[in-house]
Amino acid sequence: MPGYIPVIGLEIHAELLTRSKVFCNCSAEFGGDTNSRCCPVCSGLPGTLPVINETAVEYAVKAGFALGCSINKFSVFDRKNYFYPDLPKAYQISQLNLPLCINGLVPIEYEKDGEKHTHNVRINRIHLEEDAGKLTHNDLEGVSLADYNRCGIPLIEIVTEPDIGSAEEAKAFVEKVSLLLKYAGVCDCKMEQGSLRCDVNISLMKPTDTELGTRAEIKNLNSIKAIGRSIEFEIYRQAKALDMGQRIIQETRRFDDNRGETRSMRSKENANDYRYFPEPDILQVNITDDQLEGIHADMPEMPDKRLIRYMSQFGLSETDAGIIIADKEISDFYDDVVMAYNNPKAIANFIISEMMRRINLGEITIDDIKFSPENFAKIVELSESEQINKSNAKDVFRALIEKPETDAESLAKDLGYIISTDMGKVSEVIASVIATNEKAVEQYRNGEVKVFGFLMGQCSKALKGVATSKLIKDELEKALKI
Repeated sequence: MPGYIPVIGLEIHAELLTRSKVFCNCSAEFGGDTNSRCCPVCSGLPGTLPVINETAVEYAVKAGFALGCSINKFSVFDRKNYFYPDLPKAYQISQLNLPLCINGLVPIEYEKDGEKHTHNVRINRIHLEEDAGKLTHNDLEGVSLADYNRCGIPLIEIVTEPDIGSAEEAKAFVEKVSLLLKYAGVCDCKMEQGSLRCDVNISLMKPTDTELGTRAEIKNLNSIKAIGRSIEFEIYRQAKALDMGQRIIQETRRFDDNRGETRSMRSKENANDYRYFPEPDILQVNITDDQLEGIHADMPEMPDKRLIRYMSQFGLSETDAGIIIADKEISDFYDDVVMAYNNPKAIANFIISEMMRRINLGEITIDDIKFSPENFAKIVELSESEQINKSNAKDVFRALIEKPETDAESLAKDLGYIISTDMGKVSEVIASVIATNEKAVEQYRNGEVKVFGFLMGQCSKALKGVATSKLIKDELEKALKI
């Protein structure tokens, strides 16, 4: 709003891809029957003792490396006390003063008002904690049910500095963090399943102010779209209230996706409200230099490095390389296809123009891609070697989606798309087309070149599977000059 500067900080909660929970051996896999993946430890029964999952610590450190953080070789767990039905122990094991990762930096790119911008967002901290359960509310019957399957799943909380100034920046940051975490292999970032959630802290200040305004926190946003809409509404709400001389209350709010507005939930807690104290049942975490070096050496190739490799090694444009690395699954698939058929540019063109186009249109999802990279590579190879034409290659791709176990070349043969290149047949058909379309031929020879398309169409129709379009075009042009 005019006259105000938005000041935004984010808290991103990302569930780690460990096989078991962070303090017990229960499965951390998504789903399952209600309350079927619980034990006395994650259910908070008296007398139980937690045991730290070392892989969760390793994944949290990997997340720190991915987001440019420094890693604390000494960190401590704390108890965060609050009473809510989704937390059976009435406290959450988390980290306060000595988290695993601190002082990160994430560069982002975003578009606003038709212009591209770059910005760096500082990471204050990344700490490891346990997730809470899930409540299901039935307003019609007036009941709420608790599912504790998610209790104890390892969770990292990524806390930014208040460096974000718009909805566009916030969305770009969450998208970048999601990409980095997926490349690091520590989180699948499926917001629709709750494995990545975001809290937004937002306040407004005037350009002449020397202190930040009173902030409101919007909790549990589970889509990029919701993050943007909630920020835009909250900026409007706070600006309107300030213009009317009202005071902004420090509170926690929720976003009503149907109405597109935020609503008050409760007053915002401060750290002392949670009565943090050191977790007595878990020893401090000590990480050696050798362990850090081993974790860092095990880090996969991150998107920025992959972008450079695609441009320098494969000769892709920055635009094409950027499109492919923007989805890790597609980028991994692309690398596998190039291993099977060494034609990086042609493979990139087909992935972008056909596979990603259909994904973006919602016709297919990445989960529908069940065929092998070698089979996909064969389609591109058949097209590039002109054994099938470009249009038919798209049809073979569609057929391969439906029959992923079938050989691509066999599909092309069954569809009648393999080109045999019978020069005798080509000459015969072209001669016949010229003989039966004397008027069009005369118009072409008199300078009306637009009729060439008609003659080409007649030849192509008759020579389907016999010759490539380029060969037909070249031979038809030669014949028309005689």
